Amino acid sequence: MSSKNYYVNGNTVRELDTPVRHNQRTRKEIEEARRRKNRRNAARRNRQRAMEMSRGYVVFLTVCVVVSALIAVLFVQMQSQMTTRMKNVANLESQLADLRADNDARYKNLTTSTDLEHIKKVAMKKLGMKYPTEKQVVYYTVENSNFMDQYEDIPSK
Repeated sequence: MSSKNYYVNGNTVRELDTPVRHNQRTRKEIEEARRRKNRRNAARRNRQRAMEMSRGYVVFLTVCVVVSALIAVLFVQMQSQMTTRMKNVANLESQLADLRADNDARYKNLTTSTDLEHIKKVAMKKLGMKYPTEKQVVYYTVENSNFMDQYEDIPSK
């Protein structure tokens, strides 16, 4: 018997076994391929639209970049000024410390070189000076200051 056509005895009709053709695609496969192609085309169109930018968006991005660059430049300038000022302050503080040390050294030199006993003897013997009595001393109170200005002569009572 041949495999293509054969007869079966009986009252029911049977379907013929048709061999499956490997080269021919079914309707489902064709539809699925069409859907995939449409999806790929839609995805490609979406990617192209996403890559395109409108003029407004380009202007907005340009303004953002310019503003960011200006802020960065201003920040660097301010930081440079701050560094320069800090160096200047450190230099001035160093000069002040040197002047104070020099002043202290000169003050110590003056205080050690002056003989106060000799000055006292000369003032008392040659110039006739004496220590003041309690009646000659006048006390003044000074508020919130280390010194007092004299605008008139001190009255003698």
